[in-house]
Amino acid sequence: MCGICGELKYSGEEADAAAIARMMHAMSPRGPDGAGEIIHNGVGLGHRRLKIVDLSEKAAQPMSDPELGLDIAFNGCIYNYPKLRHELIGKGYRFFSTGDTEVILKAYHAWGPSCVERFNGMFAFAIHERDTGRVVLARDRFGIKPLYLSETPGRLRFASTLPAILAAGDVDTSIDRVALAHYMSFHAVVPPPRTILNGVRKLPPATIRVIEPDGSSSETRFWELRAERHEGDLERSAEEWRDMVLSELRKAVARRMVADVPVGVLLSGGVDSSLIVGLLAEMGQTGLMTFSVGFEEAHGEKGDEFVYSDLIAERFGTDHHKIFVPSARLIGALPGAIAAMSEPMVSYDNVGFYLLSQEVSKHIKVVQSGQGADEVFGGYHWYPPLLDSADPAADYARVFCDRNLDQLQSHLAPEWHTGRDEAMAFIAEQFGTPGAATPVDKALRLDATVMLVDDPVKRVDNMTMAWGLEARVPFLDYELAELAARIPPGLKLSQGGKGVLKDAARLVVPAEIIDRPKGYFPVPALKYLDGAYLEMARDALSSPAARARGLFSPAYLEKLFAAPKDHLTPLRGSELWQVALLEMWLQAHGI
Repeated sequence: MCGICGELKYSGEEADAAAIARMMHAMSPRGPDGAGEIIHNGVGLGHRRLKIVDLSEKAAQPMSDPELGLDIAFNGCIYNYPKLRHELIGKGYRFFSTGDTEVILKAYHAWGPSCVERFNGMFAFAIHERDTGRVVLARDRFGIKPLYLSETPGRLRFASTLPAILAAGDVDTSIDRVALAHYMSFHAVVPPPRTILNGVRKLPPATIRVIEPDGSSSETRFWELRAERHEGDLERSAEEWRDMVLSELRKAVARRMVADVPVGVLLSGGVDSSLIVGLLAEMGQTGLMTFSVGFEEAHGEKGDEFVYSDLIAERFGTDHHKIFVPSARLIGALPGAIAAMSEPMVSYDNVGFYLLSQEVSKHIKVVQSGQGADEVFGGYHWYPPLLDSADPAADYARVFCDRNLDQLQSHLAPEWHTGRDEAMAFIAEQFGTPGAATPVDKALRLDATVMLVDDPVKRVDNMTMAWGLEARVPFLDYELAELAARIPPGLKLSQGGKGVLKDAARLVVPAEIIDRPKGYFPVPALKYLDGAYLEMARDALSSPAARARGLFSPAYLEKLFAAPKDHLTPLRGSELWQVALLEMWLQAHGI
């Protein structure tokens, strides 16, 4: 829920109210239900509100607690806040609201920055200590809620979106060469703290940053996902793992029903979202609203999976909504979807989530979604070849990365070369970090803590919040993810991937859903990039702005324009769409 922003001045000047107001305005779709701003000397906080928990004005933000001398701007939801509230009342704290924001304030006062270790939820927040002038920024374990930063001498600004940072002004918008190399090679993922722009960074997930009044700061990582076996784990049967997973997933789904408004489900018809619906029905939910989206067929490829979502909706008696998107509407929505991206994201289903969210937001404010199950439970095709890998980093890169160094250097203009394979160096560093026992564990940990954060999770946040819709992701409940990380790789990868999760699903949903071929969010018109879509890409890359920027080799672009279907990445993505999307994103944000 919501969007947050703020400015810290270290020079003794007052925070810039106009800059904060511009950031708030840029995030108005994230929080259509209210806005607030407070300034206390050199610290200013701004907030756009989406009312989900405690709908009263007592929970308006930024929230101040004069008795404790604390201010907060918070985006997200702490699912275990009722339990924490009860504990804090037992310690003598008094509450003036009934929501989770005030619980964070009291928890911070009681336990300091380490309070985040007690939170089960998604969050990004800024807390200001009025007495000391200190500011604390924090982001949840899986980075479900974003937090972008811009620092210049004497000042720091932060916001939930990168475009909000740009709206404040005075940002170095030059391209970060290393980030560009990651974008082009690491499947469009730019690992934190970088973004594609030199002047904007992002707080890494599971990180607390403490900023003193003089601008000095320190960062602490408060959680890491350890993919190692506990004592006795190797002896557990598949049935034991199945039952343990199902128990934790039930808790995760139930936690994400905490709201003072109805909660629905984005139902693709795949195992993950179907399992969420089945578990909610098992818990006694009635009248559950579910939503599916489909697209026009292209080149003989079907653009929807309604047969599966219909099956689940009928089985569990949901209030089901099917949204069909004709091609004419799809191309018209692309500029809005690109503008909604905090960073350029190449997945075809961005526009699908954007259009789906637009329709869903007309009915409901909160949904659960199945993102994260593939990364946590081992659903992707690049995991099985790593079971016996002698060089896991290289084998992973061969399947996942879009380009090797030679290809990258021939595709980028020479002035944008970095001189080394940035993606490969990053993967090798991550695979060499302790805490993952096998090659598959290393890949799963990397995907769950880096790729997932800056691709599927960011996609869901950006596209849903563009329409004031909050998405909750139970498969990224950290307790469930910690359990999944302990499961031996062979069990996880059985049944074509996600074996233990599929075993759990068999106790809840029909076998037809589980044993079907793996599906993706199909957007055929974008996948094949011809006609009007090809012209859109050509126009962007041939524009004066693109030519002046000079990111790509002209010879490479001519090859792409001549035969876009011949130039696909190892993960079957369009190289032309990847480079065009980057240029369209830069132009959309006036960069």
